[in-house]
Formats: sequence, C-alpha cells, structure tokens
Amino acid sequence: MAVTEAPVKAVRVGRWARPVVGVAAGVVTAAVEVAFLVVVGLLLMLAAPVPALRRRVLAAALGCAPAAARWERRRLAWAANRPAPTPLRATDRRAVGYLALRAVPGLLGALTVGTLAVGVVLAVVLLRAVVTGGVAVPDLLLQLVIGSALLLVNLQAVASVGALDRHLARRMLEPDGEAALRRRIDELTESRAGVMAAVDAERRRIERDLHDGVQQRLVALGMLLGRARRSRDPDRARALLDQAHADVQWALDELREVAWQVYPSALDHSPLDEVLTMVARRTPIPVRISHHLVDRPPRQVEAVLYFIACEAITNAAKHAGATVIDIEIGAGDGGVEMLVRDDGRGGADPTGSGLRGLARRAAALDGRLDVSSPTGGPTTIRTVLPCG
Repeated sequence: MAVTEAPVKAVRVGRWARPVVGVAAGVVTAAVEVAFLVVVGLLLMLAAPVPALRRRVLAAALGCAPAAARWERRRLAWAANRPAPTPLRATDRRAVGYLALRAVPGLLGALTVGTLAVGVVLAVVLLRAVVTGGVAVPDLLLQLVIGSALLLVNLQAVASVGALDRHLARRMLEPDGEAALRRRIDELTESRAGVMAAVDAERRRIERDLHDGVQQRLVALGMLLGRARRSRDPDRARALLDQAHADVQWALDELREVAWQVYPSALDHSPLDEVLTMVARRTPIPVRISHHLVDRPPRQVEAVLYFIACEAITNAAKHAGATVIDIEIGAGDGGVEMLVRDDGRGGADPTGSGLRGLARRAAALDGRLDVSSPTGGPTTIRTVLPCG
C-alpha cells in the first residue's frame, strides 16, 4: 500500500530568534571557557616545579579544548540555521587558541545582549505607563521611533557579533587551503575505492540472482518444453505448455527485477516518488511516501535514493518485522534529504555489507548515510545528497 502527499514548502521557525539565542549562549560559554583557561594557567604555574604534573595538566587541557570547540561549532551552525558542521580537524593547540580568542566575541556579545535586555525592560515600563495613562500620545510616538531605531541597531550588532564568532571559528578550526585540498584528495581516494568495492559486490549479487533465479527457471522451462514435445497425450502436452507459459511470465518478472537492480529505467520518464510508489505496491506491508520536493533532482541522485529506499524496504519487510514504513523526501542540508523509518524490532548493523554498500553509494555523490536502529526499534535511515 502506498500513500503519497503533495509537495509542500518547508517553513523555518524562529529564524529571527536563533541569532540572539546563539549570541547569548556564546556569552555564557565564553565566560566558562575563559575561566577554564585561567584555571589551567594557574594550575600550570603551581605545577611548574613538578614536570610530570605539569605535563598531565597540559594534556588534560589539550584534551578538553577540542570538545569545547566542537560544541561551539554546533552552536554557531544552529544559530545560523545551517547544516551540521563537518568533523573537527584542528589540532589541540589551535583549539586552545580559539577558546582564548573567544573572549572578544563573548565580551561584545555580552554588551549587545545586555543592551537588548535593557531595551526590553524599558519597553515593559513604557507599556505599563501606556496602560495606566501616564504617557501622552506625542511622547509615546517619539519613544516608539527611538526604540525601533535602537532595536534595529542592536539586532545588527547581534548579527555582527555572530559573524565575527563564525569567522573566528573558521580561521582557527577549519583547515587551510592546502590541508583542505589534501583532505579532499583523501576523501575522493576513499570514495573511489568504496565505489569500486560496491560495484563488485553488486555484480556478484546480480550474477547470483541470475544463476539462482532466472537461469534455474529457464532450465526448468526447457525441461517442460522437452516433456511437452515428447508427450503423445495432447491433454498432457497442453498442460505442460500452460505450465511453461506461466514459468515464462515468472522468468520475465525475475529478469525485470534483476534489470532494475542495475538501473531503474522507470526514472527516465517518471519522478522518484512515482517509481517508489510502484515499488511500494509490490511490498507486503504498507509504505507511506511523503514527497516535498518542488524541483526534480538530478537523475543520478534519484537513482541512489531509489536503491537506498528499496534496500531499506526489503530489510524492513524481511528482517525487522515492521508493520509500516514511512519514506519522507525533501530538501535539507543544501541538497536532497530522504528519511526511511520502520517500526520494526531494530538492531540493524550499520557496518553490515548491505548498509555499508548503501553508504558507499551515497559517498560516491559526496553525500552521507546515517543509520539509527536501537534494539526494539524504530530504525531510521537518513540520506543526504547534494544537488550541485
């Protein structure tokens, strides 16, 4: 059973409040980080006579700094309503330097957020005076004009502090041009090796399906036709031919399934949601498909999403004991995002051959595949593919 929904446009909630909350949280974390560095400095001064203790304190500080830097990057990404940041690759010492420099945006953030808080208090006082009738209309209009101007200036200051914080994190924590290029080469090398392994595994799977399915059925078909040709009983020969005709239909269906494992030709003339709806109709459990894309993604992106969805449906139907499968396709993280959820027993192994092969398919397009399958369920497979 398949259920489809019309495309809808995603609505972002709280996009104006996020920068303010992000800067306010940055003020708190900056104070904590500066206090942490001050304590570490004092401990290093006290431990100066004991080199072993000094090294232990320094190692502990260098170990905590990257964790704090990772948290700051997640905070900045959330405040800017941007995708989750890439894994942190900065050295421990650069992370410590970043935490020390965060005192500047922390101080500026405290000034801007404090000014905004004072403005809110004054607005409450003005509102109370309006209710009690203690403010004349001209004075009220003047206060509204002045307050609106100050609010705009303060919001711009908040945005500037957030931009400074993001620039500082990018300069201190992100790799430089040469390091980024070297990392990209490593990623492409690993992705190419993964794609080659996935292609080899797919070829072995197709060969096995042809050998165990289509070939065996064709052998049986040949034997039936031979028996029908040798039979001298017309009724017996007719029954064998009818059975052979049915086996031909089964063989064609299996051959079509194998062909779709190579490439779903239906994507040439139908969008992804319609093709998945056809797959859902052949699934023994209900599959609900929600499609929220306005523009159709590139064909290679649709093909990868198709294979991932089909594998997830097959696993949920055969191994998870699921009673319903939900597929959601929409825009996210600068590309196309697909979520496949089932209410099965969970426990799927992301390092298994099937899911590892799907992750390689996603990585071949610079995408990623995340699997969440706790024991007892549910299982969620999240795929994000760029559309550039």
